[in-house]
Amino acid sequence: MSANIAISSDAYSRFRQFLEQVAGIVLGNGKQYLVDSRLGGIMAEEGIATLDELLSRIQAPGAAPLRERVIDAMTTNETQWFRDSKPYKLLEQIILPRYAGRPLRIWSAACSSGQEPYSISFTVEEFRERNPAAAPSRVEIVATDLSRSMLESAAAAEYDSISIARGLTVQQKQKFFDPNGECWVVKPRYRRHVRFCRLNLQEGFGSLGRFDVIFCRNVLIYFSPELKRDILDRMAETLDPEGYLILGSSESVNGYSDSYRTERHPLGVVFRPLAGGSE
Repeated sequence: MSANIAISSDAYSRFRQFLEQVAGIVLGNGKQYLVDSRLGGIMAEEGIATLDELLSRIQAPGAAPLRERVIDAMTTNETQWFRDSKPYKLLEQIILPRYAGRPLRIWSAACSSGQEPYSISFTVEEFRERNPAAAPSRVEIVATDLSRSMLESAAAAEYDSISIARGLTVQQKQKFFDPNGECWVVKPRYRRHVRFCRLNLQEGFGSLGRFDVIFCRNVLIYFSPELKRDILDRMAETLDPEGYLILGSSESVNGYSDSYRTERHPLGVVFRPLAGGSE
């Protein structure tokens, strides 16, 4: 597929290095079409014709706003409500009952436009409705992402008809959302648990505090093996000794980190820090 913007081999190589340095994302060979599709509109608005020129512009003094737009565009991923479903079943059936009457802190890492943390909140509240005596005493969901624009969108909790249709039944849409013109807004009772903040997973995240559960799904696949190992090891330190790490359906800690033990359930796999011991 030929690009509509001029992308020289040297510029593509330097852009790959830039993206890995600032966001940890490894852009593979032959992905010029992805650069074209995600950056073409921004470049047209800015009157930039080539990737070489874009690199010069984003590395110049005072270029932070443009640089952030470029990073946002390249790190935005598709998502949906209750993606893959099994992690939410694991949360409901295995994890939540173990925190009956206890506080529970959950981290949604790389939360994108908010579907994951809100799906977690929906799951928690539905569990509370069915099992009030077995529910956690309180729940906090910290949702982080590198993209400021995604965080702003997620915090607004407003979704158009196309976004709202991805992964939800009609009944769920009516239960979890209020209509607002042509859009739908997450109801306050499901928003109250969730707070959003910007975070680059390459950097330290100790300031977030400790967590009982970490959802880090379908993001590590974009990182180098070295960065995966570093992130997983630091997440193990951030988890409570009895905590849980939930990765994407095709992801594993195997080969990347020795800081976890694997716990298998009919609904899927969770990874628990070795400090937690065996049950």
